[in-house]
Amino acid sequence: MRFRKMPAIAAIVLLPGVAQAIGFGVNLNPAVRVDVADKGNGIYEVSTRGTTAPVAYWCGIGDYAIRTLRTKATQRIYITRAYEKQTRTVQFSLTAPEGVDTTPGYSVTVKRVGENLSAGSAQTYCYDNFLDFGF
Repeated sequence: MRFRKMPAIAAIVLLPGVAQAIGFGVNLNPAVRVDVADKGNGIYEVSTRGTTAPVAYWCGIGDYAIRTLRTKATQRIYITRAYEKQTRTVQFSLTAPEGVDTTPGYSVTVKRVGENLSAGSAQTYCYDNFLDFGF
């Protein structure tokens, strides 16, 4: 009986630490901050501090789309203005930009207008450890 209690006690003691290590939402890494601003006309601007990793921008817009805009996870999100080095921002929309190839690429990027992901796929980057390394 004593041996059955030990795993239960260990789980109770370690569970809060594991939950904090995994993180939740955009605040996965305290050194990384992602802000989303509604620019009107269905355009959302994502800016980051602490990283310029493409996954951070996708995380920000995916999380915002699902939690704030209450979109379905299958909703496509499109880049309408690619990454700008001076401002460290990317603009996204829930509608495809006209006259642009929207065929998804094979790598995660924020440098091509028309690149797109589903809101659910974008939000999964919030739980990705690569945010720490700046890829």
